[in-house]
Amino acid sequence: MNIFNSSATQSGDKDAQVPLNHTFSKSSTKTKLTFSHPTIRNSQFKNRPEVLGKFIFINGEKFYIKGVTYGTFSLNPEGEAFPESEIVAKDFAQMAANHINAVRVYTVPPRWFLDMAYENHLRVMVGLPWEQHVAFLDETSRIQDIEYRVRIAVRSCTGHPALLCFVIGNEIPTSIVRWYGSTRITRFLEGLYRIVKSEDSDSLVTYVNYPSTEYLQTPFVDFYCFNVYLESQNCLEAYLARLQILAEDKPLVMAEIGLDSQRNGAQTQAQVLGWQIQAIFEAGCAGCFIFAWTDEWDRGGFEIKDWDFGLTTRSRQPKPALEKVHHTFAEMPFPSRVQCPRISVAVCSYNGSSTIRDTLTALQQLEYFNFEVIVVDDGSIDNVAEIAREYAGVQVIVHKYNQGLSCARNTALEAATGEIIAYIDDDAYPDPHWLTYLALTLLKGDWAGVGGPNLPPSGNGLTADCVANAPGGPIHVLLSDQEAEHIPGCNMAYWVAKLKAIGGFDSQFRAAGDDVDICWRLQDQGWKIGFSPAAVVWHHRRNCVKTYWKQQKGYGKAEALLEAKWPQKYNAAGHLSWAGRLYGKGLVQMLPLQMLPLQKRRIYHGSWGSAPFQSIYQPAPNSWTAALSMPEWYLIAVVLAGLSSLGWFWQPALFAVPLFVAVIVTLLVQAVWSVSHARFTPPNLSSVDRFKRYGLTTILYCLQPIARLWGRIDNGLTPWRRRGNYLPEWSGRRQDQIWSEIWCSSTDWLSKIDLHLKQQGAISLHGGDFDPWDLEIRGGLTGSARLLIAVEEHGGGKQLIRLRCWSRIAPAAIVILVLLASLTLFAAIDQAAIAFLILGSLTLGFGIAASWDCAIAMASYLKALQQVQSEAQVEQ
Repeated sequence: MNIFNSSATQSGDKDAQVPLNHTFSKSSTKTKLTFSHPTIRNSQFKNRPEVLGKFIFINGEKFYIKGVTYGTFSLNPEGEAFPESEIVAKDFAQMAANHINAVRVYTVPPRWFLDMAYENHLRVMVGLPWEQHVAFLDETSRIQDIEYRVRIAVRSCTGHPALLCFVIGNEIPTSIVRWYGSTRITRFLEGLYRIVKSEDSDSLVTYVNYPSTEYLQTPFVDFYCFNVYLESQNCLEAYLARLQILAEDKPLVMAEIGLDSQRNGAQTQAQVLGWQIQAIFEAGCAGCFIFAWTDEWDRGGFEIKDWDFGLTTRSRQPKPALEKVHHTFAEMPFPSRVQCPRISVAVCSYNGSSTIRDTLTALQQLEYFNFEVIVVDDGSIDNVAEIAREYAGVQVIVHKYNQGLSCARNTALEAATGEIIAYIDDDAYPDPHWLTYLALTLLKGDWAGVGGPNLPPSGNGLTADCVANAPGGPIHVLLSDQEAEHIPGCNMAYWVAKLKAIGGFDSQFRAAGDDVDICWRLQDQGWKIGFSPAAVVWHHRRNCVKTYWKQQKGYGKAEALLEAKWPQKYNAAGHLSWAGRLYGKGLVQMLPLQMLPLQKRRIYHGSWGSAPFQSIYQPAPNSWTAALSMPEWYLIAVVLAGLSSLGWFWQPALFAVPLFVAVIVTLLVQAVWSVSHARFTPPNLSSVDRFKRYGLTTILYCLQPIARLWGRIDNGLTPWRRRGNYLPEWSGRRQDQIWSEIWCSSTDWLSKIDLHLKQQGAISLHGGDFDPWDLEIRGGLTGSARLLIAVEEHGGGKQLIRLRCWSRIAPAAIVILVLLASLTLFAAIDQAAIAFLILGSLTLGFGIAASWDCAIAMASYLKALQQVQSEAQVEQ
């Protein structure tokens, strides 16, 4: 049984110990582990907190917040809302002795308070109080007064070494948020954020939200904070997973947790706080604040005596909860003794010498003690293998020639000695606790594999920043807050036994698509894939438009390969429809409510706004909005451009010109709208730099679908593709029978037909709950065949199965056919010979194509039917 070294990961503890050696590290003499993130390496340490991905760092060390709230208190003799300095000194000393490294206050502290916190190695979260409990946006003078007081408060604390962050608001009441609307509140809070940044640009700024206004979105803050009071461990773990998704790529801090000992008892308070803290850190949060340090609590000049949330009494006598917190904080961020399975880390590289040093250097700094590193040089012509051999303990395997990414992954899989294999790209590098979070997730749930976020590092230049915010990047797809449908290949880990059970990776995927295929194959076995929001890797994006174009064309090729293998997951136009929701940067945003009223988001408030958890519900994209994000939308523009060109020969054809313009404008508007959601780094860019980034990213939004479409069409994934290798069967409707003397249910008969359809490469769709048909066989984009089954029972297990199959032309195809036929007729009436010939040819060709699609589908059905009939005769 191996253990995680918990003490070495406590950034706030002075007595951090040396971690145990593992098989990869070159050094055994370090007394302090510092994360060598390139951004940190290239910056001067200022002893100020900074956010890097999902965590907070100070001087290159990850800082896990282990805090308590302090106050509010009645005024002391100096008129300050804090106890006298002697009491504060004793409180701070006792906090430091109990592994507490941060204090949250709700009013602006005097300098002596901050000095005293610094002396005790405590960081202070400073609340900037203002009258958020009233209708504060009604009066301009009140708004200006709030902004002025916030500015003065920030100035009083700016630059102090004990400062952790500023809080621009805390739990604005849900009735006030509903009164003004979340948009106005968000706009006001963003104004306060900018005021704080203008006074102290290096400070961290946050807003503390709570479940009743969960829908209040504050994407501008440096990290997310929530006050959450849940007394069920399962409920808390589930809600933490949800909050991590809402926090996206920013840290999540629990700004208040706790339990009232007056109502629940001191022992129960201690027990609950123990598992609350552990659940928070295991969920990948950046820390938490326990409410509160003491039972002494004053609100509006009144002492609160009917709640006792403190770790100490009003007289500062420790409760059992303080001892529990002492031991739990000492172990965090991870329990002292947990199972630590051996992990094989695989780095597959092809000519990756420019970035693989960062990967291997970061792997050296992993705070996990039972892992190995395998580098597979897949026939590189650069010095990847030589670089890898510079790192002691790295196993280097060299392919004599380039065999493709999947083969390289399989080579690492065969060489792995661990129970788990974790894959990371040669242009990525992990967070120090990457393996720890992967292992915890795999061990805690019934997962075959697990993935995490991949974040673009800052400092890679303008183009890389734009590519990071452009579509086509490595994103994850989640079915729920904890279960994934897809995890990108740059950050994924699987049980070795599971991968070997399905035969490893498919070698036809040489550069991309292997990660999608492996997820689907595992899920096809009934296994599930988890997601750990704290298992972060930093993944470099392309820093050249040319290489970005080439990458997207390669992804288009991978999509064609995936569609050939998994046709049922793609629609008739060749577009993949995910069951889950996509997360990450560079997503195509649906157009706003004014343009697409059917896409209105809804907020669940509960009756009279009383729901304790009020969330945003965004409907899934409908057919129209989904079409706008398809690369095939550009083909529609080409068709309209062709129709418009007929205007040279027949003036009425110019009707297509405004439609063509509308399509192009829609594409541009959606690109601009999507880019408006981009988050560039650093956030304090000049207007010129920001304009350059917006401009280039807009261009990438327009180029990416073209590159992806090019790759698809080049490799056979076209809207006009057909499935099935049989001669067409020209039959609009037919009825067939199967006689069987062995009883089977109707679903069994349908399953047999469905199986034979798939074996011959045909695509079949199952009828839904309200459909008057059982199976639909897709012949192509414009035509299909539908099947209905009825079973007659003749006693003794004998059955007569009746099948009705009929051809069906897609409604959209009928509309297009009628439109083309009408245009052809009008051209004939106008005696426009050239237009008549062109339009007539298009009408005839389209009609034949639709009929052919239906005939192919009918032929596929007949082939499957004959096979089922033959099997039934043999069984008899």
